[in-house]
Amino acid sequence: MSKTRWGVLSTSKFAQTKIIPAMKHCQHAEITAIASRNLEAAQEAAQRLEIAKAYGSYEELLADAELDVIYNPMPNHMHVEWSIKALEAGKHVLCEKPIGLSSAEGQRLLDAAKQHPKLKVMEAFMYRHHPQWQHAKQLVTDGKIGELRTIQSFFSYFNTDANNIRNQADIGGGAMMDIGCYNVSLSRFIFGEEPKRVLGIVERDPQFQTDRLSSGVLDFGRGTANFTCSTQLSPYQRVNIFGTEGRIEIEIPFNAPPDKPCKMWLQQGSEIEEIVFDICDQYTIQGDLFSLAVLNDTPVPTPLEDAVANMKVIEAVFESSKTGNWIQEE
Repeated sequence: MSKTRWGVLSTSKFAQTKIIPAMKHCQHAEITAIASRNLEAAQEAAQRLEIAKAYGSYEELLADAELDVIYNPMPNHMHVEWSIKALEAGKHVLCEKPIGLSSAEGQRLLDAAKQHPKLKVMEAFMYRHHPQWQHAKQLVTDGKIGELRTIQSFFSYFNTDANNIRNQADIGGGAMMDIGCYNVSLSRFIFGEEPKRVLGIVERDPQFQTDRLSSGVLDFGRGTANFTCSTQLSPYQRVNIFGTEGRIEIEIPFNAPPDKPCKMWLQQGSEIEEIVFDICDQYTIQGDLFSLAVLNDTPVPTPLEDAVANMKVIEAVFESSKTGNWIQEE
């Protein structure tokens, strides 16, 4: 079975602890190279993670003719620049979320991708590929909860480390960019359309100037989605999807564990059914699905246009928080 050969652009902690271990189990992908601006760091990671090649610069990784795909887990402000460089080097790109610091940046990458129509580019919203989300989407589509009316979601953790990139405003830190993007994405995914208007409330950390507590309301016309995300609250995550005849509750919607089954509950009337999903790793699934799109020259599961649209909603939340008004989406 043919496999795509991947290079990892940076030795990010997330890549080393989540992505690389998960992708060792891919059927259609193999990570064969990793790069850092420090050769010793790249070599240490490569040895520990059993990766064949290590590079002391990002440029060397992109120049490796044996690589098919570049995975970009760099800090948010470096996503677009280096994803475009990867495209220009003839590589397919899986770029971490959020796609950039703004919808305009996302559009830059989309425009660049259109100049390389043979290359695949996708934002790495891994949660969408997990069977629990695919099933939730199908339940809604099949009318199992009646008419979809509203979605409530929550995502939080506590982190006040000033050195953590999530707490650095100038490079895209804050709750909305790190985790609120999931709340926005899932709402658009389940409704299958863009919100008509957006309302937001944002509280910023007085030291970091990042949003530490953000809430939003998305009006889809036929229903609503409301969410809260925070970088300074007790860790928690949950999603509830409500219809006229039922409800879906997802226990661990975002950080689905790779080592134990996931659960959701389908309520129809007074009856509640617990649905249990087999153990799987959503990062492994993501790697294989992207690789199959490359190998078979088929569309990626989530088009890059979706990433730009997600950023527009995030921007609307911020704009609304400043004005106190609903922001009409185009």
